[in-house]
Amino acid sequence: MSDVTVTSDSIEASRVNGTAVYNTEGEHLGQIDDVVIGKRDGRVRYAIMSFGGFLGIGEDYHPLPWEVLKYDERQGGYVVGITRESLEGAPRYARSTTPWGDPAYGRSVDDYYGVPGTYV
Repeated sequence: MSDVTVTSDSIEASRVNGTAVYNTEGEHLGQIDDVVIGKRDGRVRYAIMSFGGFLGIGEDYHPLPWEVLKYDERQGGYVVGITRESLEGAPRYARSTTPWGDPAYGRSVDDYYGVPGTYV
């Protein structure tokens, strides 16, 4: 989403949707499809990145703990310290799945990325 000008540390969730995600080597991994917010505390927990597929067919959705994303103004997107190969082994789900009702799924995401206490 290169038309976004960052003027503060806050952004509307609707503007995050579609923002590119890169790894630290500058390789484009996907784009933010959605965000997961804690019902009780209102804190953003995960950015859901679409990855793979073609024109939305065969895409997987990878939850990335918000803490692992860093916004890079030069690239106009978020950067995460993960390789494409590591991402292929990361927790994911299909569009037709809703995994957030299972606390074990959230913990598996947190464990994979080494982020303690994101999912409660």
